[in-house]
Amino acid sequence: MDPLHARYPFLAAARESVREADIGLVGVVTGDERHPAVERGVERVRRALVDGTVRPGPDGERRWSTRAELLSYPVARVLVSLVDAPGAVEKYASSEADTAYERFTDDFENPDDGLKSTADTAISLDALLAEFDLAGAVRETPSGDGYRVAVGRYLALSSNLDGESWTLATRQLADGAVKVSERELHELLREAVRQRVAAGLPTDVPDEIRAGLTDEVAELQDTFSEIDISRDIPVLAPDCFPPCVASLVERAQGGEDLSDPAEFALVSFLTSANADTDELLALCGVDGDTRAKAVRYRASRVGDESGAQYAPPSCETMAAYGECPVADDEDPTTDARCDSISHPLAYYEDALDTAENV
Repeated sequence: MDPLHARYPFLAAARESVREADIGLVGVVTGDERHPAVERGVERVRRALVDGTVRPGPDGERRWSTRAELLSYPVARVLVSLVDAPGAVEKYASSEADTAYERFTDDFENPDDGLKSTADTAISLDALLAEFDLAGAVRETPSGDGYRVAVGRYLALSSNLDGESWTLATRQLADGAVKVSERELHELLREAVRQRVAAGLPTDVPDEIRAGLTDEVAELQDTFSEIDISRDIPVLAPDCFPPCVASLVERAQGGEDLSDPAEFALVSFLTSANADTDELLALCGVDGDTRAKAVRYRASRVGDESGAQYAPPSCETMAAYGECPVADDEDPTTDARCDSISHPLAYYEDALDTAENV
């Protein structure tokens, strides 16, 4: 199996690869022992719905074979169709798209790093445009300062994106094409991935496969019940933030470029704490229109009125990513409240309840 397909399992060629291998989903999920693809599929859904990414955990990048990684995608689609969680399909599709976006933008900037093994897993802009039938609809501008996208395709991809800047009235429209920057083209491609992943979900799952995944669905349900944190937080009080969030705010405002998991944790926490746009940008240390647009996009994806809101990562996940000051082996932060709490939002709610003046 092609490593490229494992990184981008939504590709048409990836689906064809699975079909040609004649690997039946029934056999994968109903074996006597749990198939690695099922285990990875459970992780894929759990991380999508809890952490906003489908990447393997911090210690799992080299754990999964190409075969298990590729097969985990159809398994995950079945699992997300079976779990009972608010906005599960929307969260899952967005997480797949966000992870793909991280990967293909990195591929565009570093296509091979001089290593053949890396080149085998990288995708080019031309290939991704062709994948979504956009090759004839996207053209680089003569000046090289952006791209022009056929208006019909632009509207189909931008209609679900938040922000006035995506409306046609704010765009340069000429000869049936809309001008976009390179970054905006990448965001449109992320939306193309999201739409493809979401298509057909939730799927109708045959009884045999449903029965074969009973334990896995129960495992996921238990995970989600553990993070059922109240969303009715009436006030934004930075003095009550848990140590992990306070540290992220300090680093972001100090100009540090946070990792994707760290930024997700910060934005999802602030969104859950009902920070408005100005408060969110200020606490994230955002300076500049391009960066503000990226943070607004992430905030729109982690919380909305349909119930498709991500909880911020749990304390366990924060520690796994090295973002928990209390769990820092070299210089641990002492905080008694952290000893009895397993989620940053639970910490915040408890701190608000006990604060004398907020």
